[in-house]
Order: sequence, then C-alpha cells, then structure tokens
Amino acid sequence: MQTQSTTSDMAIEMHGVVTRFGSHVVHNGIDLAVRKAEVFAVIGGSGSGKSTLLREMILLQKPSEGRVCVLGTELADIDDAAALALRQRFGVLFQQGGLFGSLNVLENIGLPLREHRQLADAEVDKIARAKLEAVGLDAAVGAQLPSELSGGMLKRAALARALVLDPELLFLDEPTAGLDPQSAAGIDTLVRTLRDTLNLTVVMITHDLDLLWQVADRVAVLADGKAQAVGTMAELEQSDKPAVRAFFDGPRARTAQAQAATQTDKPATQHPWEPSSKPK
Repeated sequence: MQTQSTTSDMAIEMHGVVTRFGSHVVHNGIDLAVRKAEVFAVIGGSGSGKSTLLREMILLQKPSEGRVCVLGTELADIDDAAALALRQRFGVLFQQGGLFGSLNVLENIGLPLREHRQLADAEVDKIARAKLEAVGLDAAVGAQLPSELSGGMLKRAALARALVLDPELLFLDEPTAGLDPQSAAGIDTLVRTLRDTLNLTVVMITHDLDLLWQVADRVAVLADGKAQAVGTMAELEQSDKPAVRAFFDGPRARTAQAQAATQTDKPATQHPWEPSSKPK
C-alpha cells in the first residue's frame, strides 16, 4: 500500500489518538505536535500512557483511533517496506539500554549498520568508534561487555547505538533513570549537545526534574487520557491545573527550578560528557 507523506515543520503530529486495551481507555483524544529540532518531553503519572504513546510513535503499536504522522509519513496502514525505511530515520534509547549481553560494546553499536547498510566490517567499526567518542566514552570501552559498564556508561553506549544510523529523530525512554546525580547531569548535557551539534529532534519520557528544566524546550503533561498542557517549563509553572501542579509543588521541584535558574548563563567549565566518561 502506498503511504501518504506530508510536508511540515513538525517532526511528529498526533491528532485524536485513542488507545484502548479491552474496556480500559489509556488515551482518549491525544493531540500533540513535536517541532523539528526541539527537545520535547512527555511527563505524567503512573498509568497515564507515556510509554504507550512512545510505542505508537515508533511503530511498535497502533492506536485504536486517530492519526499519527512521523517525519512526514502517515502511520495508518503503513506497509512493511515503508515502516522499515522510516525506522532507519530514527533512533531509540530504551530505559534499560537494550544492549546484547553476548556482544561487546563496539559490536552492539555497529549492529544496526550490519543489518541495514552494505559496509565492510572495518568501516562499521570505524563508524561505531566515532559514535562511541561522540557520546563521551573512551575507545577502550568498545572492547568491554555491557555487564562490565557502570550505569552511566551503559546509557551512553546504548545512546551511541541509537545514533549509529545518523537519525533525524531520537527517542529517549527515561534516559537518566537509575543513575547517580553526577552521571545524570552528564546525560543532561550530552542530550543538549547532541541536539545542537546534530540538529536532532528529541522526544523523551522522563521523571527527572533537572532534565526537564535543563534540556526540554517544551513539555507535554499527560493525565486522564489527554495532554492536559503543553509548553515550556516556565509556562507550565504558571498553570493551575492539578495534573500540572503535581510536577511543580514540593521541595524536589523547587530545588530543580532553582538550579536551572542559576545555570542559565553559567559558562561550561568542562567537557560536556566528562562526569561519566570513566568507569566507577
């Protein structure tokens, strides 16, 4: 089947998305638009449908109703060939990394190239090493197994694999979950640096308030089956909706906001990925 394409300044458009699992309704009319070259975050309480929404964007699940358009391609009734071509235009960092334990880091990073590109092994390794460097890991890390890496290094290695096909769109599922504060801060800076240097569009699911204040251009708040609000963190802070206020009231939220304010004009004093470039 021929897949309809559209031209837009939006990387992702979702209109009237409804998602049901039997009688349980997860989304009840989601409307969202992600602009090209922005960092767009999705937040919400447990069960609000954040992960389901991400799965619908990356072709792992179809909504029950509504329209989803990714990089100008309508996802309704997309055929296998068009889906494969579209998947090669985005990268995904899963929450647990998703690296294969039997392969070393360099082999993990190069795997998508071996699957989707006709390249010699030496060229695959060269590109994989370049992506390893791009995420701030030493070349020696390439010979290690995923089980030998710290949490921060594992996230970076998985991110290198997500970037190896030079995607236009990057999806991050809880990129700082389970990391110590120093490693999480390094991921914050790395995401921003990659977006700026590679002109990426980034969509992320996160509960990390520091990441939201430091990195996100706009944030969507999911609750009760809908996007209750979409805007910058500063704009959302002024909202009086209970679903939005839940992310701004409390000591952790105030601390993250204060830290963001003090770092707005703070010059960089170290390499963007220095905090977690070496094993702990």
